[in-house]
Amino acid sequence: MAVPFFNLAPNLTVSRLCLGTMTFGEQNSLPQSYRLLDQAFDAGINFFDSAEMYPVPQRAQTQGRSEEYLGRWIRERKISRDRVVVATKVSFLFPNLR
Repeated sequence: MAVPFFNLAPNLTVSRLCLGTMTFGEQNSLPQSYRLLDQAFDAGINFFDSAEMYPVPQRAQTQGRSEEYLGRWIRERKISRDRVVVATKVSFLFPNLR
């Protein structure tokens, strides 16, 4: 079964399925994260949500890790940035988190 896509903008085609990466660095190691990203991308998913605002309690030690792992995967796999769509969140309510 092919992953369905839709046009989000004139030059932006996005998979209707999005892989959430919030557990990367917390519950998933870097190698496990790469395997999940490889499988999703090979299946046609090009939409990734790196927001890690949901784990409770949040831990300063792992904040930003999902974005780091996703960015490293894109760079190391030499995936052209125009082939992936990345969603994330920004927070200002937690002063100890980056």
